[in-house]
Amino acid sequence: MAGTSVAVRKNGLFTHLRTDNWWLEPMLVVIVFSAFVVYVTWAGLQGNYYWAGIGVKAGDYLCPLYSPLFYIDLRVAGSAPMEHALIPGPWPSWWPTAWLVSSPALFILAFPGLFRFTCYYYRGAYYKAFVMSPPACAVGGKPRKYFGENKYMIFQNLHRYTLYIAILFVFILSYDAYLAFWQTNDAGVSTFGMGVGTLIMLINPMLIGSYTFGCHAMRHLAGGYKDTMTNKGGRTISLAAWNRVTWFNMHHKKFAWASLLWVGFTDIYVRLVSSGVITDLNTWN
Repeated sequence: MAGTSVAVRKNGLFTHLRTDNWWLEPMLVVIVFSAFVVYVTWAGLQGNYYWAGIGVKAGDYLCPLYSPLFYIDLRVAGSAPMEHALIPGPWPSWWPTAWLVSSPALFILAFPGLFRFTCYYYRGAYYKAFVMSPPACAVGGKPRKYFGENKYMIFQNLHRYTLYIAILFVFILSYDAYLAFWQTNDAGVSTFGMGVGTLIMLINPMLIGSYTFGCHAMRHLAGGYKDTMTNKGGRTISLAAWNRVTWFNMHHKKFAWASLLWVGFTDIYVRLVSSGVITDLNTWN
């Protein structure tokens, strides 16, 4: 038609016709995700200053990256009392990797880490940010053949199974938060109280739970696998559960990043209190 022009998008990396700041989100994903991975790797290798408090049997503040405590090495600073260990006593002599001995956190991080790495939202986020195929909607990316998740990334299909372990960690971290409200002195007397650390530890499982229970796989378990969730048009428990999970799923992205950042913040706070860099304000002192 005469006088009509049509804009044609050229192929190539970062070619686009968008007028917004499309690059901002993938850039933030690269920065935040990379910083978090670097920090948790560093913190997991330390094996020290992961526990802070005045109790000897229960309570006090425990870094979420070290929960649950499989093993405790009393030779390092900031370690928990032996009563907290699931496996008391020295680390098995047959364990071949000596540099892992000082930090059980590396075993713990593998499970929630796999859940997040295979998360449907995080997949889209880091595929765009790191692989750039494509980096954003309607933006040219690296030309590559797509194999789905049945070749190199086939392990992503484990996500629905890692969900069960992730749910377990929500209860474990909730129990840690509960214990943080109770301080036990040398005489074995427990006193209820609260501090800045208890509130931080309480918010942690709340955000992680909001992220976990908003998982797409959880939505399937709540009733998404059924052909119908009503009983002759009436509401059912499955429909009510599915509606609740759907609300969390609608905010899955927000809870994903909020819980990720809060885990790191909680770990840093406990580490700073344990090392004496800062003093926790609480009702016990």
